Amino acid sequence: MTRLPDIADLESRILTGDRAALARAITLVESRRADHQEAARALLERLMPHTGRAQRLGVTGVPGAGKSTTIEALGCNLTAAGHRVAVLAVDPSSSRTGGSILGDKTRMERLAIDPAAYIRPSPSGGTLGGVARKTREAMLLCEAAGFDVVIVETVGVGQSETVVADMVDLFMAVLIPGGGDELQGIKKGLIEIADLILINKADADPPRAERSAREYRTALHILTPASPDWTPPVLTASGLNNSGLDVLWRQIERHQEIMTANGERAARRAGQNARWMWAMVLDRLEDAFRQQPDVAALAPELDRQVRAGRVPASVAADRMLKAFGL
Repeated sequence: MTRLPDIADLESRILTGDRAALARAITLVESRRADHQEAARALLERLMPHTGRAQRLGVTGVPGAGKSTTIEALGCNLTAAGHRVAVLAVDPSSSRTGGSILGDKTRMERLAIDPAAYIRPSPSGGTLGGVARKTREAMLLCEAAGFDVVIVETVGVGQSETVVADMVDLFMAVLIPGGGDELQGIKKGLIEIADLILINKADADPPRAERSAREYRTALHILTPASPDWTPPVLTASGLNNSGLDVLWRQIERHQEIMTANGERAARRAGQNARWMWAMVLDRLEDAFRQQPDVAALAPELDRQVRAGRVPASVAADRMLKAFGL
């Protein structure tokens, strides 16, 4: 994208569900060009009254857990029931590997060609913060385009879980039976931030899957739930066979009903919005800091000296801050 789009035209086309306009708008918010960023902010401000009505679902899981298979099966079920589903894949490693997103799209072949679905990767831009910003804004654009279920899938592992959990209404961990996953989940803190746990691939060994589910339920009893009105359910399913996903969706709807009735859904979104605002402030400040001429002149040499162990990081930081005027 080189020239600036007509924002009013882009807005009206997005509101009619024009997929090409949606794709162009997401490309606009992903751009690092200052004029593109300014245009993206203007577009989002105009579209804000048309956002916020979707169910926002986050999905994470250990490699090989079958996240994409499960998302595709659930997505196809939802579009068949009249929903419009958008899938945004967060991949903080994409700048290094380049190929995981493409693989994700090819694993969701049926959903990718479904006219009531939309799949879009969120490239990292080199930082997890960049992923979060682009994914949040893409989510708002999808909502404005009429998608009433937005699924954010974490492709990478690690810090991305907490980032995605802080932009959705319900955060689901997809795990597999046995294989030490129960302990791994506890170590990574997944069950502390998950609103729902799904033991996938239960068709391969149903007794083992149920055993894993029982272990997670026991572990959950030890923890204090995030909400007094919701204890994260532990379900078993098979994304490959599309079994158990009807129960999964009923639990997601039940969570929405309970959290809406007690006001926690609105409070959660309000908190997310405020944290998002401050994250954007820090993001813009960092950009301004790095682009300041005196800092930009110092940074490469100081970076080399810090990496070589010749200058303490605190001293290098102090020199750059002084160059910035602080």
